[in-house]
Amino acid sequence: MRERNLFLAWVVASTALVGSLYFSEIAGFVPCELCWYQRVLMYPLFLLLGIANFRRDRSVTYYALPFTIVGGALSLFHYAMQKTGWFSSFSPCAEGVPCSGEYINWLGFITIPFLALVAFILIGWLLWIGRKVEDSFR
Repeated sequence: MRERNLFLAWVVASTALVGSLYFSEIAGFVPCELCWYQRVLMYPLFLLLGIANFRRDRSVTYYALPFTIVGGALSLFHYAMQKTGWFSSFSPCAEGVPCSGEYINWLGFITIPFLALVAFILIGWLLWIGRKVEDSFR
């Protein structure tokens, strides 16, 4: 399984990229400012993980993990902004689409930031457990 983790992480990043483009370009959902920042952190992962997968370069973990950590934290903040009143006084989306808006709300809790959060967590987890075996013994 460990040898496939890099490929699986790339599949998750690819799915997130295609999903975000579907939501904005086909479904017509205008991304808020926080959604753009999440895209800025996800799109390079598609490229980094694709190249690393092609080259079988497991050291990409240490370059990609900062993207997943920051992206996951941003997605969690965005999701909390949507689902709770904790951050109602702080809104980075001053103009345009409000960050608290929900284009989708599947099963009462699945929103676009939630999907991004799951993608960042999955990519980070797959990369971490799939890193080089000798790196885990240092």
